[in-house]
Amino acid sequence: MASISSLGDLRGRRVLVRSDLNVPLDGARITDDGRIRAAVPTISALAAAGARVVVVAHLGRPKGAPDPAYSLAPVAARLSELLGAPVAFASDTVGPSAHSVVDALVDGGVALLENVRFNAGETSKDDAERGAFAAELASLGDAFVSDGFGVVHRKQASVYDVALLLPHAMGSLVEAEISVLRRLTEAPERPYVVVLGGSKVSDKLAVIDNLLEKADTLVIGGGMVFTFLAAQGHGVGSSLLESDQIPVCAEYLKRAEASGVRILLPTDIVVAPAFAADSPATVVAADAIPDDQMGLDIGPESAAAFGAAIRDGRTVFWNGPMGVFEFEAFSAGTRAVAQALTEVDGLSVVGGGDSAAAVRQLGFADSAFGHISTGGGASLEYLEGKTLPGIDVLKD
Repeated sequence: MASISSLGDLRGRRVLVRSDLNVPLDGARITDDGRIRAAVPTISALAAAGARVVVVAHLGRPKGAPDPAYSLAPVAARLSELLGAPVAFASDTVGPSAHSVVDALVDGGVALLENVRFNAGETSKDDAERGAFAAELASLGDAFVSDGFGVVHRKQASVYDVALLLPHAMGSLVEAEISVLRRLTEAPERPYVVVLGGSKVSDKLAVIDNLLEKADTLVIGGGMVFTFLAAQGHGVGSSLLESDQIPVCAEYLKRAEASGVRILLPTDIVVAPAFAADSPATVVAADAIPDDQMGLDIGPESAAAFGAAIRDGRTVFWNGPMGVFEFEAFSAGTRAVAQALTEVDGLSVVGGGDSAAAVRQLGFADSAFGHISTGGGASLEYLEGKTLPGIDVLKD
């Protein structure tokens, strides 16, 4: 895949950059600007090269029409602060405002278009509709740089179809993400430890299936663990349970044993009678969860065992919190996993999504980890062995 240098002299040329600026908002307040900060190096480099930078991005899941709740206006303000330079904001994506703002750009100037998902063509499953919208976007640029790793697993107009219409390259963020994922999948340094959490085991089935052939240890926590415990014949009280996935989890346990892959499950669980921050927490054995209690975190014994397994790894990938980290009483397991990752003598990767949000909320610096991915879904699909449309289209 070509890097930005392959595009030649960019001075005076309009460069469309697909960034991932899908940040969490509380009203108009950005609560985690990690993805904006991750987008800055590529945008800055293009501006420094004299390009007229036109940033394309989405926020949330509007239904193909303008919705003020999903406006990128707060993002434009924060991007301007991080760049230390003004960012012109277009109030539409391919309409009069976009054309006016782009036409007014000077060399080294930066503009951000309004939420690309305000246009139905962006996410359309119809190739012609998506292609028509991509052509409108492409009319605003002379070259295209793909730097939104969090969306490269989507076949969408601003991710895939625009690359078919313009000279294209990958940005530094996408280049870094792919480099790390290759280290995870192509002869990783061993021991190779994968830590999976989050609420649903069904979200991770394909990655577990693929990693049973590659990892040395799979550490399982979060809400998904209760389906594994049920597969071992244990009661899980009122904990989250995907009953239809119990046979699949049982099969994974058998396969792991047969292939010599270690699956590490919790031996103790922090339970409470209700899903609430102030619900009284109790630690119980993983095979003795009371019927009237739900598991909301791994217990201290499990946290210690998980931490030891992680620190023993030379390559460690983590996706998904160990419990309800947003509630202080149920955050210890996730904190222990994050702390252990900072102590890995090798490559430690936080696999985006809730894991990235958790480490920041719990007070860890990004620099404490080898890599924090900006795309949880894209990372998982890569580890599943799937083709990512937004990456595939960049290959010449």
